[in-house]
Parts: sequence; C-alpha cells; structure tokens
Amino acid sequence: MNKEYTYGADQIQILEGLEAVRRRPGMYIGSTAIKGLHHLVYEIVDNAIDEALAGFCDTIEVVLNKDNSVTVMDNGRGIPVGINHKSGIPAVEVVFTKLHAGGKFGGGGYKVSGGLHGVGASVVNALSKWLEVEICIDGKKYMQRFERGKPVMKLQELGPSDRRGTKVSFLPDDEIFEETVFDYETLKQRLREMAFLTKGVKIILKDLRGEEPKEKVFCYEGGIVEYVQYLNRHKDPLYPDVIYCEGKKDDVYVEVAMQHNGSYVESCYSFVNNITTPEGGTHLIGFKNALTKTLNDYARAQKILKDNDPNLTGEDIREGLTAIVSIKIPEPQFEGQTKQKLGNSEARSAVDCIVSEQLTYYLEQNPAVARMICEKSVLAQRAREAARKARELTRRKTALEGSGLPGKLADCSEKDPSKCEIYLVEGDSAGGSAKTARSRATQAILPLRGKILNVEKARLDKILSNQEIRAMITAFGCGISDDFDISKLRYHKIIIMTDADVDGAHISTLLLTFFYRFMPELIKQGYVYMAQPPLYKIEKNKDVRYAYNDEQLNRILNEIGRDGCKIQRYKGLGEMNADQLWETTMDPEKRVLLRVTIDEEESSEIDLTFTTLMGDKVEPRREFIEENAKYVRNLDI
Repeated sequence: MNKEYTYGADQIQILEGLEAVRRRPGMYIGSTAIKGLHHLVYEIVDNAIDEALAGFCDTIEVVLNKDNSVTVMDNGRGIPVGINHKSGIPAVEVVFTKLHAGGKFGGGGYKVSGGLHGVGASVVNALSKWLEVEICIDGKKYMQRFERGKPVMKLQELGPSDRRGTKVSFLPDDEIFEETVFDYETLKQRLREMAFLTKGVKIILKDLRGEEPKEKVFCYEGGIVEYVQYLNRHKDPLYPDVIYCEGKKDDVYVEVAMQHNGSYVESCYSFVNNITTPEGGTHLIGFKNALTKTLNDYARAQKILKDNDPNLTGEDIREGLTAIVSIKIPEPQFEGQTKQKLGNSEARSAVDCIVSEQLTYYLEQNPAVARMICEKSVLAQRAREAARKARELTRRKTALEGSGLPGKLADCSEKDPSKCEIYLVEGDSAGGSAKTARSRATQAILPLRGKILNVEKARLDKILSNQEIRAMITAFGCGISDDFDISKLRYHKIIIMTDADVDGAHISTLLLTFFYRFMPELIKQGYVYMAQPPLYKIEKNKDVRYAYNDEQLNRILNEIGRDGCKIQRYKGLGEMNADQLWETTMDPEKRVLLRVTIDEEESSEIDLTFTTLMGDKVEPRREFIEENAKYVRNLDI
C-alpha cells in the first residue's frame, strides 16, 4: 500500500457550486443521449480506478439492478467522512454536491488521476433521480442519500464494518436523459478496456435485469500486453512476442505494447491516466518518432537498407502494427474540452526516450523478428511508391479529361456541396430507376457494378487500381489517404442505397470499410448515410402504404384490417418503379435516412469488428454472426 500521500477530509477542495449541471448537462457529459447516460457509470468507475492507480484498490464491481439503477463498489480507502473545514460539512457531501471538488487538485489525495476536472461524482449526483453512497472506513459504515443532487438526509453512521471501500448506487433522471436503459454490451467493452489498462485489477460486471442474470469478470495480469493479444486475436501476428517497453522519466510513467500482423492496417491507440485520446497528442508523437528512428537505424546497420535507399517512413513501419501507448502523468494538459489530445511536452520526450532505448535492445536480442519487421516495412514502402504513381496517374487523367467525373455518374446541377447529395446505388437497374426518380438539381447517382474490393485485404496501390473505388474517389473530389481534403468534398450527403437483402448488406459493409479505413473524416463529420428502402408495399382498395420492417407491417395491418390487403415484399430496389423509389426512399420530405457515426472512445472495438467481418479468418466471423444473430429483426436485412 502506498502511504506517501495523505488523503483526509481536508484534502477535498471546493471550487464551485452545482445548479448549472442540470441546466446544461451536455457541457459535462457530452450529451443527454445514450452516450451521456453511460458516461455516468464511467465517471464513478473512474474514481474507483483512481484508487487502484494509487495502490489502494484491486476489485471493482458494477451491477445493473432490476430497476435500471447502477451500483459501483470498490475496496479502496473509502471517501473521507470527516468534516471538511472549508465548508463545514462532511467531505463525502462535498464530493457529491460541489462541482470541482475532490482529492485531485493538488491536495495530496492522488498522484495521478483519470478525472481531469474532478466533477465526476457531483455531476452524476446532479443528473440522478436519486443517489446513495455507502462508505466503509476505519471500521465503521456510513450512508448518505441525495435526490436530484441535493442531500435528503445527513451522513449517518450505520454501525461497525470489517470491510472498506465505497459503494455508489444511482438512478439516472428521466427528466434529463432521452434514454435511461443501460446497454450491457457497451459497458462490457469499456470495462474490459479499463481492466486491460489497469494491470491486475479485477472488474466485475453483473446484469440482474433479465430472467437470467449475466456476469463478466475482467482481470489481466499482463495488462496492455494482453490488450494487444486481444486486438490481434483475429489476425495473423508476424511474430509470437508482443514487444513491451516500460519505464519512468520526468515523473511520466510509460507503458507501450506492440506487435505487427499480416494486415495492411495500422491500429495504434493511446491513453493518458486511462483516458482514451482518440486524437493522440505528444505521447503518441514520441512513440512514432522513436519507432521510425530506431527501425531505420537498425535497417541501415544491418544493410537491409542500402546507402542509396530512401529511409522507411513511419507509415511504412506501422503497416499492420497494433500498438497501445499508455502513460500516467500527474498534471495532464489536454487540448480542447473533449480531453482527446494530450499537450504535455514532457510526455513526448519520456515516451521517445524509453521506447528508443528498449526497442533498440529488443531488436538486437531478436534479429529474426527485427528482420521480419524491416522486410514488411520495405514491402510497404514499395507499395506506397506504386500507390503514389497510381494517384498521380488518376490526377493526370482527370486534368486531361476536363471535368474528370466518372462516365456513369449522373451529377446534379447544384454546386453548393451543403445542398448536394450522392446516392451510391447497387447495379445498373436500380441505378436506372434512381436516375429517373431523383431530383436533378440536388441529387447525384453513382451506380456501382457488383461488390467493390474488400479494402481490409489489400494495400493502397491495389485499392487505387479498382475501377469502382476510383469512380467514388473522383466523384467525391476530396482525394484519399494522405491527399484527403474534406474542404473539396462535392456532396455533404453520401447515401448508401442497396437492396434489403444479404448481398445488399455485404455491399454496404464493403463501402463502410472503405470509408472507415481511407476516408474516416467523412463518417466523423457526419456525411455518410444509409438509405432505408421499404420492405413491404401494402395496398387495400386505393390506399397504398409502405412498411420498413415487420413491426411496422403488423401495425399497418392492424390499423387498416387484414382482409383484402395485397402485400408486396420487395426483394430489391430494381422492383420499384421510379415513382415508388422517389416516394419511399429518395424524397427528402418522406424518406428515412440513418446517419453513420463513430464513437471514437470505442475505436479499438470498431477496428476489431471490421477485422472480424472483413478479414481473412472465417471462424471469428462465424462466431460473430452466431453471437449477434439474436439481434437481427429481419433475416433478409
């Protein structure tokens, strides 16, 4: 146990009051939708993780109760219950009722902590219908209850206790949140990640809401080494070891784990005090610098690169690399409100120094592995050069052909991208109907012949030689990969419109894989949509209606009566005439569009899903389909 830091009632510091949280919850938890709802759980779990990072806690339990309240328990020190002399009330009440109050502001309670602002517990309390906290500390048990952020009873001593720690139970306020039902799978993914990042800590998730209780236990003695193995489990690792670097410099504790696989996709994830940093920052820059310099130095020393050969780029070396960069730092400085990018300069030099030194030693000790990495990087370098030539050829063709737009594109006349949309349509017959149905002013149609290339299994040079992919790149106008420039995008709605069957779903997945791997900003900025063509046409007398799923079909039939109904089940867009396609799927006044979004906090799980669905291995794909079949509402979709 770490006794260096005192943690008592007076280490809880008050910065300001609470009312603003209920008035503007989005400022504190991002949104009042499902993502913000789950953020409440993460805030309380983060406090328990901070106890683990300080060396005082090794077990955390999260329980989804039958009434959809949540209980989070830890066996840490317990929140102090003594009177905080600055406020005249017990420290635990300060923590749950005062914004910016906690042991994370230089009061000596924590050396490193995931909470940047110390608002976690009070924000959760403010946004809960009720919250109860139980604390076991110094051989006694205490309890206090709050409703909508305000104490409804004073802190009570309940008697002796032989355990220690904090137990927080809360019910999210349905006046605040659009949705108040927690998703077990979402919590499972996040808690698994937390367990990987906090070596040796056991995190238990229980769901008591269904007929059969569910339970999952996460505990990884190998920490981020096991995280890399988990992320690579559906890939073919290039070598058996996960390379691990660990050390401390300038008060920054650094852990890095990495392993190459046979794919062409780079998967590097970075964390600061267990907070994911999707936009990277100084710690990730330090890692990339060290990796690039060390591999080039080794390749030169071993004559794998000759004197007149160009250096390998970082992109070449990171092809097929899965890496976790995790640092712990006392005073993290994040750029922007979202905590997504680290700004501390000392983090860059600490990671660079530790990785350079330990990776150099590893390569010298493991020459066979070192050669494999270098040879894969050299192949990537050649492919990158071929891709550059292919891009130049595409650009040159565009310049020679005037407008340069693909011949099968039926473009719209509007030039303002914010008013323009492009439909990616499967096949010429559906493309023909869509071209007739569309509004020519604002809607462009690009028919795609067959299934596009699976980019998960190809390098960029091969991808750029695919005719259908080239047609999309040219039509969008914003380039690809290193040449990508979102400001040149010609359409602010890119709509995938495929048949509602297995082939259509496959084509949609291929397109989404391409966008995610090579044009991710299209998805991040909300420009990609899925059209929702109807599954059924229902006619009774002269009344014509459309249903988009079986549930809607039954609702319509119950409403208009089942007798005398003519029901047509659409197998493909080609079965609709132009008027029907316009009315059901393309008319902006009536259509249903689903926007494709990315939760950047779950990027490792998104990567894993694309690898599972589109990678080489069949068995993981079969397992994924079997596990998720129960969520499919209509087998043809």
